[in-house]
Amino acid sequence: MHKLIHGILEFRKQRLQHYLDQYSHLATRQSPDGILITCSDSRVAPNVFASTNPGDLFVVRNVGNIVPRCSCAQEGSSEAAALSFALSNLPIKDIIVCGHSDCGAMRALLAGIDHIQDPHLKGWLQNCDVPISQISSHPAIQQDLLPWNQLSQLNILQQIAHLKTYPAIQQKIAEDRLSIHGWYFDLGKGDLYCFEEEFNRFTLIDEEEGLRILNRLK
Repeated sequence: MHKLIHGILEFRKQRLQHYLDQYSHLATRQSPDGILITCSDSRVAPNVFASTNPGDLFVVRNVGNIVPRCSCAQEGSSEAAALSFALSNLPIKDIIVCGHSDCGAMRALLAGIDHIQDPHLKGWLQNCDVPISQISSHPAIQQDLLPWNQLSQLNILQQIAHLKTYPAIQQKIAEDRLSIHGWYFDLGKGDLYCFEEEFNRFTLIDEEEGLRILNRLK
């Protein structure tokens, strides 16, 4: 809490003036064109690794960056509500599922969901539905990673599959008005990888890959 209060005071003194015009513009409306679904982990900071500003992204965070299948999502669930609101009211063109290294949720799943004592966490992680047995054989997964990091990459692909069970998303994809992407963030190196469907692998977003993605978006 001390750090937060000091941070607020520093923001007011050093940076608020710089953001005033932007906040004034955003005060009554927002128009992000992307949804970022990522983990609640405090070390995952999209505004840092993607250099985003207020209003750039509609962010959904939860333990393990999980999206329950449409058939499993309870009425009023946070993830389903967020997707419904954003797709109905915002100019969303892209959805990104962003997992990361050293994810506690992936470690827990790898150890066995039956070993999880907390009923809330256990119930939530059951929505993950990731085929753990495939981590050593799935061709898209980096085989030089630790097992829980391999599972994190596999989980990203699984949650993309879950997103495609939502009728609104299916319709927008069919109309070529929406794309879904998978990102993997390496906490130790600060590197971000994207899943390239064409090559069926996670590729480091360096200068070359960044230009490839930008050219594809034209």
